[in-house]
Amino acid sequence: MAPPMTLPGAPRPPRSSLDRGTRSPASSPEMEALRRRVWRDQGVVSLALDDITDPWLRQAVTNEAVRRWGPRNGGSNHGR
Repeated sequence: MAPPMTLPGAPRPPRSSLDRGTRSPASSPEMEALRRRVWRDQGVVSLALDDITDPWLRQAVTNEAVRRWGPRNGGSNHGR
């Protein structure tokens, strides 16, 4: 989709936090900082399954997530 045409010297349209097309994805250090803050402030844990090296623990976390929120869309099925 092309950006709307404007006249030279015209004011820019207002910015909105809902405009998702203007911000680049968070970097790895930014995501780690966000995870740390959410854990400390709200007690919420965000883990990437691939970061859990123990197969039993990874499966337990996967089972609980599927029980609560249903199966993942896309994502790896680890051979299933």
